[in-house]
Amino acid sequence: MKPARTPSPGTPPALVEHSFRHAYGKLVAVLVRKVGVQHLERVEDAVQGALLTALTAWDAHGTPTEPEAWLYRVAHNNVISALRREAGRARILERAGQDADQGAEVNAPPHFDGEVPDELLRMLFVCCHESIPPDSRLVMALKTLCGFGTGEIADRLFISEAHVFKRLARARERLRELLVDTETPSLDAMRARLPGVHAVIYTLFNEGYLSARHEQAIRRELCDEAIRLATVLANHPAGATPETFALLALMHLHAARLDARRDITGGLLLLEEQDRTRWDQTRIRAGMTWLARAASGETFTRYHAEAGIAAEHCLAPSFAETRWSEIADLYAMLESIDPSPLHTLNRAVAIAEATGPEAALALLHGVIPPSWLEGHYLWAAVLADLHGRAGHRAQAVRYAETAVSAAPTDRVREVLRRRLAGRV
Repeated sequence: MKPARTPSPGTPPALVEHSFRHAYGKLVAVLVRKVGVQHLERVEDAVQGALLTALTAWDAHGTPTEPEAWLYRVAHNNVISALRREAGRARILERAGQDADQGAEVNAPPHFDGEVPDELLRMLFVCCHESIPPDSRLVMALKTLCGFGTGEIADRLFISEAHVFKRLARARERLRELLVDTETPSLDAMRARLPGVHAVIYTLFNEGYLSARHEQAIRRELCDEAIRLATVLANHPAGATPETFALLALMHLHAARLDARRDITGGLLLLEEQDRTRWDQTRIRAGMTWLARAASGETFTRYHAEAGIAAEHCLAPSFAETRWSEIADLYAMLESIDPSPLHTLNRAVAIAEATGPEAALALLHGVIPPSWLEGHYLWAAVLADLHGRAGHRAQAVRYAETAVSAAPTDRVREVLRRRLAGRV
């Protein structure tokens, strides 16, 4: 029986992509669990093929009433067909081949105590295997389970696309060599892999909060998915840690401002331009609750520092009344935990608001940014702003031109021009 469809044909490609992006990681996770991690690339190809089929079929016949189940059936048929074309796959076909004719749903099998009750999160733990280099784990998880393109990953991690491909190939090869079990790892293994899982969820949220894509500055569905995954994680024995709670706190606190970050045309608004009455107070309360739970024990991580910074912004009555000295101190703590010139740059911004631009420039004086940051729009934009406020017009103009030309999207470019217009 064919799945029922909505009556009107002509499904826009954006809707197809939305359904696909929402289901991508779960589809890959479920199918890999059925056919084995050694067939990961075939599964990815099968899921991509399902998208291409949907673009044509949904446009001609309308959107299925259950888009995710439709995509699963097509992807499942694709991967089984690919395996049938190869010799020696009888065992896999016997194990996985029954679902296609039965119209299988994208449901996780029943789980036992200690098992991760979410297919995508469980597969994240598999991808974060300790034998895979950390940088390769992150790239593979973002590509395979989060559906990121290589360009998006490169922009988010400040690396070239060539490096993305290399890291991805290294991770896939290692998985094949290890023949990693796709079932839930042991509790000790999960705890060892937890930092890698945190890093993936954190990057997923950040891409939603400020996307590297040209057509969308904010992608709420990615933020929501990151929060969902972290919530499941926080309720599992392996993930119920202060670090997970702090990660959830910072994501809730940032998500509270999502609606206020856009104007009526979809453009980005600076923090000082936002209408604080539009901030989601329910999200803020949730963030503060998770932050309180994160304070248990003696653990203090980068997520604690970042959640503390987000809390200062959310609790401030206004931009002018923000406790900028406290934020600068938190950035200093973040630098000590996770040294990065980006944290130094953000500390300089906070110092400029608390003390003035000259003090901020003094902090950055002598800081030599690495090659990946030197030509980045953030570095140039902050220096343009600081020099402009300090009255150094020539330097401000030079950095402003660099920042605007290096901006990754039109939305960001527009914000930079507005921000720097009164400073340069």
